[in-house]
Order: sequence, then C-alpha cells, then structure tokens
Amino acid sequence: MISRRQTREIAIGAVGIGNGHPVSVQSMTNTFTTDVEATVAQIHRLEAAGCDLIRVAVPDMEAAAALQSIRDAIAIPLIADIHFDSRLAVAAMEHGAQGIRINPGNLGGKDKIARVVAAAKQHHVPIRVGVNSGSIEKDLLKAHGYPTADNPKALIASALRNVRMIEDLGYDAMKISIKSSDVLTTINGYRQLSQVTDYPLHLGVTEAGGLIAGTVKSSVALGILLSQGIGDTFRVSLTRDPVEEVRVGFELLRSLKIRERGPELISCPTCGRTRIDLFGLAEKVEQYVRTMTVPLKVAVMGCVVNGPGEAREADIGIAGGHGVGIIFKKGEIFRKVAENDLLDVFLAELKKMEDEGQKS
Repeated sequence: MISRRQTREIAIGAVGIGNGHPVSVQSMTNTFTTDVEATVAQIHRLEAAGCDLIRVAVPDMEAAAALQSIRDAIAIPLIADIHFDSRLAVAAMEHGAQGIRINPGNLGGKDKIARVVAAAKQHHVPIRVGVNSGSIEKDLLKAHGYPTADNPKALIASALRNVRMIEDLGYDAMKISIKSSDVLTTINGYRQLSQVTDYPLHLGVTEAGGLIAGTVKSSVALGILLSQGIGDTFRVSLTRDPVEEVRVGFELLRSLKIRERGPELISCPTCGRTRIDLFGLAEKVEQYVRTMTVPLKVAVMGCVVNGPGEAREADIGIAGGHGVGIIFKKGEIFRKVAENDLLDVFLAELKKMEDEGQKS
C-alpha cells in the first residue's frame, strides 16, 4: 500500500487536488484553441478516455476569448496555458478558465504577476507555478548551475521563489511543477521539492518524446515518484494523439494500484503455437475497451492450450486455435466459437458484462 504525501488542498472546478484526493490524470489539446469545434471534439474524446483535467494553449487574445465557448461545451475543468503575457492570463480567467498554468519568471516582473494574482483571487482560479529546466532565471543558474540529476537545486529554487512571490501577494491556491526532459533530474528534483513544501505537486517529464520513448520515460519517472507517495496530478507528455496520454496515465496508476478505471487488458506476446491473427485481434479488443469503465480483467491469448491456464485470473478471455477459438471466464471454458465469429461474439459478451457491472 502506497502512503501518499500529505499536502494542502486546492480545487480546479469540481476536481480536488492534494490532501488525499485521487491522483488526477491531465492532458493538453493539440488543436488550435480558436477552432472551438475541433477543440471541443478532441476534449470529448479525452473525456471518454477518462481525462480529469484539460489544458489548452492561450497564445493570443482570440484564443482567450474562445475559452468560454469551450468550457460551456465540456464536462471536465478547463485550464489555460499562459506564457509571456500577463494580459492573456487575466483574459483567460475572465473567459472561464478554471485553472491557469504560468511560469512567473517569464511574465515580465512583479507588477504583471500581481495583475494575474488579483484576477485569480477575483475568479477563484488556482495557479500552477510551472518551471522547466530551460526557463530558470539567470541568477539562479549562476548560483546553482544548470539542473542535473545530482543537482536539481536551480529548479527548486526557481519554483519556491515564484511561490513566495505569489504568497506575498496574499494568494496560496497553487500547485507546483518542476519539469525536466531528463528522467533522473525529474525524479530527484521532485523528491527534494516534496521535502520542503506541502503544496500539491503536478508531475511530468517535459518533451518526453513519441509513444514508445515518451511512455517509457514518463512511466519510469512518474512511477517511481508515485510509488513513493509523491504527486497529486500529472500529465504523460507524448508527441501523439493526446488520448494516448490519458490511456498511458491510467495504466500507470493501475500498475501501482493507485487508481483503476476500465478493463485491464492482458495478452500474450505470441509464439509458434499461435494460429490466429492475435495482433489484429488484440488491437481490436484494446480499441473496444478504451471507453469501458467497469474494472474487468480481459485476456487475449494466442493458443487454446495455454490461454485459460495462463490467464486464469481474467474475468473473461479469448484464446485462438486453428479455425476456432474459445471464450473463457475465470480460467474455465465458457464457449467455443468459429474463428470468423470469435471477435463479434467476444465483444458482445464484453458489452453484456459492462452493462451488468454498471447496474451492480
């Protein structure tokens, strides 16, 4: 059992963060925010995948003005991502942003930060103080050196300096992130930060890469931190459809038994005994279960001989043979089906179990 780090509590819309609330999974749209229709459509796909919080880029006033229409069309809280221009942060909150992400160091000084904080107070909007390795103030880099795994002090000093600046303005509804593209720097930075502050922490590896590299780097860094009770919300950053970020995020939480959503899919890697298109079968089953919410364990196995035995803990499974396959439940054969009908029959049984699980 993982013991979570005790933190302060903030709320972004209806989503509580910190102080024992479930670790939340975030993503960010890659549409143009001014294209409200495309942005809303992408957010609806993310909602179906389980996304808890969504962030959108606000590079100009037109994007800020689009936020109200977007917020009105979605169910999850909306966060505005702001850089360089404090006026955009204020406008975003005026148009419905329920959270903002800023790097105070690039907003242009205390007066402009004070303008942002005043708007956050007025609209009751929590602030994420987000610092990246590439955006640390020059004096802190001179004092501490560029952040490394052995020395992440500049990241921590930058974050805490900016937090104190906002505190001095009479506001403390904040969470903190200190992202690096290096896994070990990320791990050690957050470990050290967690020892000197009780603000909620947003975890992430910035610029993690594509599906494979990004998943591995994020899973290693975030998995280690979450297993130590560090982290209250996170984003898995991938150069990919953002729905994949959410899928990876929930699989990460499931693997640590922190949070469970929808079916867990287990499948064998295939071998010389496989007589069906297991790759295609597994992919279609995986696509189907993405939007299911009942926490079943679903198995897709390559051969009838070992399928039910190796996946005996699965609630339901499928195993292929030569021109035929079986559907099994809890390690026992449930039904034998012709190969051409196997997928359709299996998906129908999955839907039945989903419906029964939702009623119970």
